[in-house]
Amino acid sequence: QVQLVESGGGLVQPGGSLRLSCAASGSIFSINTMDWYRQAPGKQRELVARIISSGGTNYASSVKGRFTISRDNAKNTVYLQMNSLKPEDTAVYYCHAWITYLPGNPPRDYWGQGTQVTVSS
Repeated sequence: QVQLVESGGGLVQPGGSLRLSCAASGSIFSINTMDWYRQAPGKQRELVARIISSGGTNYASSVKGRFTISRDNAKNTVYLQMNSLKPEDTAVYYCHAWITYLPGNPPRDYWGQGTQVTVSS
C-alpha cells in the first residue's frame, strides 16, 4: 500500500514563505510525475506545479516566479517552496503522484490528505 503524507502548511503573512513536503511511502518501484494541487473554498481543485521524473517542471501562471517545485528521488519526496505568498494562495494543498508499485504494472495515481495554507495578516 502506498501513502502520500504532506507537511509544512500553516498560517503566514502576505509576502511570507512556506515550504511544503510530501513523502511517498510503501511498496514503490518507481514514481513518475509528482504534483501539487490546491483547492480554495468554493473553487475547483487546480494544478499548481508538476515535476516529472527527469526533473522537468511546469507551473500555473498564477504562481510562476514565486513557487518552486523540486523532488528528492532517493527519499521519494516532493517539495513546494512558496515565496511572496498572497492571500489568494490560501487553499488546501494536495500532493499527487503517479506511482508504479510493481515492475511491469501500469502506474496508478495517489493523493495525499491535504495541508492547509492560509495567507493572512
